[in-house]
Amino acid sequence: MQKRAVVLLSGGLDSTTALAIARSAGYDCFAMSFNYGQRSLAELNAAKKVAQSMQVKEHVVVELDMSKIGGSALTDHSIDVPTSGLEEGIPITYVPARNTVFLSIALGWAEVLQAQHIFIGVNAVDYSGYPDCRPEFIKAFEDMANLATKAGVEGQKLTIEAPLMGLSKAQIIAKGMELGIDYLQTVSCYKATDDGKACGICDSCRLRKHGFESQGFTDLTRYV
Repeated sequence: MQKRAVVLLSGGLDSTTALAIARSAGYDCFAMSFNYGQRSLAELNAAKKVAQSMQVKEHVVVELDMSKIGGSALTDHSIDVPTSGLEEGIPITYVPARNTVFLSIALGWAEVLQAQHIFIGVNAVDYSGYPDCRPEFIKAFEDMANLATKAGVEGQKLTIEAPLMGLSKAQIIAKGMELGIDYLQTVSCYKATDDGKACGICDSCRLRKHGFESQGFTDLTRYV
């Protein structure tokens, strides 16, 4: 059987690059996205376009309303998205336990598909300080996955692949360009408009713009 991978696909720059890397490595890719009560659905709409253009085997969108618990500027409209530059410490855009929840659901699908690899576009270099984007977290989750699943117990080792972990945003973009990604399809902004235009001043926009500029690439992102 062709090797299979579940890829967490938000529709942003990083997850799209992770998907392209998985495809280039020869995996049959099954993309999973989440409608989790996020402030903007533009990124989710982008994920659908990316999944279609990259010809994934299947793309599922899981309905999961994390706005019910709030605690983040991305899921609680009473909390403003910061626009004054990168914050010290863990910013208010951190969504409590988001990657833990997403990976857990992806893990279940991977078992059903008999896929032994889950790709996630987390990054510990140019990122916003989220605790669930660190290598320690990915390693711990992989250990848990192999303890908590039928596949793991029966010797079908599950691997959490984080190919962007040690790359800067500029290096991620360069890799994506090499793989032929159309980054115009992606949306990274924390408060993008419904039609996918970016604010240009949130943390995610700043990191994205700097990545393009430092590599000498033209940033074709559509801004408000």
